[in-house]
Amino acid sequence: MEKETYLGVDVSPLSYDEIITDLKSRMIQGEQSTIIAVNPEKVMAAKSNSELRSLINGSTYQIPDGIGVLLASKLKGGSIRSRVTGVDMMERLIRFAAEDGYKVFLYGAKQEVVETAKQKLEEKYPGLNISGIENGYVKDQDELINKINQSEADFLFVAMGSPRQELWIRENMKKLNVKVFQGVGGSFDVFSGKVKRAPLFYRKLGIEWLYRLMKEPSRMKRQLALPKFLLRILFTK
Repeated sequence: MEKETYLGVDVSPLSYDEIITDLKSRMIQGEQSTIIAVNPEKVMAAKSNSELRSLINGSTYQIPDGIGVLLASKLKGGSIRSRVTGVDMMERLIRFAAEDGYKVFLYGAKQEVVETAKQKLEEKYPGLNISGIENGYVKDQDELINKINQSEADFLFVAMGSPRQELWIRENMKKLNVKVFQGVGGSFDVFSGKVKRAPLFYRKLGIEWLYRLMKEPSRMKRQLALPKFLLRILFTK
C-alpha cells in the first residue's frame, strides 16, 4: 500500500473498512499485522528518536489518529480524508472478530479494568470470544506468552502506553501465534467505563484534544506539539 510520509514518519491512508478488508486477506495468508496510532506528538518525538521512528515505520498500519495528521495530508495534497482513532479501530476489530468468529486477548491495565472491559465488550457484541485476559503487571513474560498462545487468540490488544506497548509487541510477536496486534493505550479504561470519551460533537470535529485540554489543563505542554508539527509541515518540501 502507498503510504504518506511526514517528517520521516509513515502514515497509512486507509479507512477503517479498508484496513479490515486488507487484514482479512493478510489473515487468510497467515501473515501477522501490527497497528500503531500516529499523531503530531508522536511524529515530533520520532523526528529526534530513530528507534521510535523505526518502530512506527516498521508497523503494518500507521493509523492517522490525530487531527494534525489529517491537516498535514490536506496541506500536502495527500489522500487521508478522515481520522482513524486507536480506540475506534479497536472497536471495529472487536466487532469484526465477533462477526467472523475470531478469538481476542486483552493484555494490560489494572485487573479490575481489564476484567470489566472484557465483560462489557462481550455484553455489547454477542458471540465475541475474549479467550484470555491479563493485567499489565504480570512479571513472568514466558508464562504470559504461553497463556496467550494457549488462548488461541487471533487478535491481541496491548494497553501499556506508547511506545512501551509497541516495543513489547515488536519484541514478542514472533513468539506468538496471534495474527493482529494493536497497542491501544487507555482504551481498556474507555471500554470498562472508567474513563469517558469526549462527547460526539468533539469527536466528529476532530477536536477531542480540546475537550481533554479543558478537562486537564496540565496537558497544555503536550498539545503544543500540534502547532509545531503543522509549522514544520508547512515549511518542509
